[in-house]
Amino acid sequence: MLDGFIIGAYFAVVLAIGFYHSRRKSTTRDYFLAGQHVGWFAVGASLFSTNISSEHFIGLAGSGASSGLAVACYELGAAFCLFLLGWLFVPYYLRTKVFTMPEFLERRFDGRSRRYLTLISLFAYVFTKISVHLYAGAILMRDVAGWNYLTTSILLVIATGVYTISGGLAAVIYTDLFQSIILIAGAATLSIIGLHEVGGFAGLRAALPPDFFHMIKPLSDPTYPWIGTTVGVLILGIWYWCTDQSIVQKTLSAKSVSDARKGTLLCAALKILPLFILVLPGLIAKALFPTEVTGDNAFPTLVLRLLPPGLKGLLVAALMAALMSAMSSVLNSCSTLITIDFYKKANPNRSESQLVLFGRITTGVIVVLSILWIPVIPYLSNQLYQYLQSVQAYVAAPITAVFLVGVLWRGATAQAAFVTLVTGGIIGAGRFLLDVARDALHWNLGVLAPVAQFSFLNFAIVVFALCVVIMVTLSKLGLRPPAEKVDNLTFDWSPAGLRALRGTTSDVVMTLVVAVAILSVWVHFA
Repeated sequence: MLDGFIIGAYFAVVLAIGFYHSRRKSTTRDYFLAGQHVGWFAVGASLFSTNISSEHFIGLAGSGASSGLAVACYELGAAFCLFLLGWLFVPYYLRTKVFTMPEFLERRFDGRSRRYLTLISLFAYVFTKISVHLYAGAILMRDVAGWNYLTTSILLVIATGVYTISGGLAAVIYTDLFQSIILIAGAATLSIIGLHEVGGFAGLRAALPPDFFHMIKPLSDPTYPWIGTTVGVLILGIWYWCTDQSIVQKTLSAKSVSDARKGTLLCAALKILPLFILVLPGLIAKALFPTEVTGDNAFPTLVLRLLPPGLKGLLVAALMAALMSAMSSVLNSCSTLITIDFYKKANPNRSESQLVLFGRITTGVIVVLSILWIPVIPYLSNQLYQYLQSVQAYVAAPITAVFLVGVLWRGATAQAAFVTLVTGGIIGAGRFLLDVARDALHWNLGVLAPVAQFSFLNFAIVVFALCVVIMVTLSKLGLRPPAEKVDNLTFDWSPAGLRALRGTTSDVVMTLVVAVAILSVWVHFA
């Protein structure tokens, strides 16, 4: 009874915040970019809340219970990608006043690259974001309330859609701010209680294999080879943190470049926390309940077995609200991509209200497709977070290569960018189909078996290197791009350009402090 009351009250507060920020949304810039009036703290908290959802609570804990702390390499590696977002990419994104990342690619290259990235982004949202968010919520509610996945998914879509559709990005950001505070407090409480039950770190170490406490694994490790968890994670991270619409859109809402940069630095600092409040509970669950915990059930098991009434309801509500915050960000980004990159481009004379309405309607189609894909996910991997990362690895490499080379080198051409995107995409799709054939259909792949068994992180490194070679080679063979495709869109390597890159003293200090903290944690658990 108390748990139900707390869950209901929590959702009432979240919806109230969302509706409060839905009052003035008259233009596309207001609706999709929150009028670009958001301060750095809200930007950073929203970035963190958008990234950390129920699938992280369930997936990171599940991977922690199965393999130890190694999965935390994704979280710590993300911090360095956020440094790149704040210092390298954000100034160009804000300077060009773009709404979407595909729109930026058209400014830098051409319309073909824009259309490709829009389509691949929508594909990724359906198959690695919305569907995984919904499935994670289904796992949680199955274990806690006995609901089936379809019931949970429909309720989540309705609850999320109500304030997202009415309030746009402003509603998303400020509900994220509230949710991130509750999530951190709730997850930290569970970790503290769990550590006490297991006898502290000493008791935890005694109960689990020694290699569970090392993030750096041998090169031969099939899931977490050290080169993959360092270089490979950065390739995935640059795509996700620096070029993905649902993430970058939060920085585009900032009041200034400095606010956007400080927001990325705050989020980078917060990314240290998942190691202790998301991965660690998985190890605790495995130590306390070794026969019950099999993977993705680690976090729900810990919640149900350790938390008293009231606190249990608060944490479940926080988890569900986190799911809603991540979903609302993706839905808003889907709306932005569909509206700006397709509908507005094809119908430039449409009014602002018509553009927003069209985005709302088409987002519903994306949600339906996501729900239809949910039953397939469990067959691809028994570790939810591992599935999410593997699928992202197959689309990340070519996009990362095109953005990095395109921003850092004036000589990159439109033809080279498009060929690189398509070639890398075909290679990634091929590897994804091999995974489906092996894991879901249990086919004998014959001579292709070694390709499917090759770590997806190492695979991302190989594809990234190939894409860089393709892009540079084709650019050298083609005509130099015109000035309007490189001026104010590429990095200026001159002394004057490097001086212009310098941020405020507080930006530099924040960066150094966060970098030292992350490296210290990484070295300690190496």
